[in-house]
Amino acid sequence: MRCFVYRSSRREQTYVYLAERDAFDSLPAPLRGALGELGFVLELELGPDRKLAREDPAVVRANLAGQGFHIQFPPRVEVSDGE
Repeated sequence: MRCFVYRSSRREQTYVYLAERDAFDSLPAPLRGALGELGFVLELELGPDRKLAREDPAVVRANLAGQGFHIQFPPRVEVSDGE
């Protein structure tokens, strides 16, 4: 499965994977507004053997097939209370 990855201009470390290049209409309008301008980062083949640094490729493929997009949010930061 080929996909296209874009970086959000408003949300640091937030990426959008699209099933079709520049298919921004597949994103709900409120989400498009929250992400701001999306800048193209890369095109990749997302086959069963493909590994991704921060996402489960099977989940990304399922989201692309089901809704046409997948959102990669920044990693959660664990905050210690000093104990």
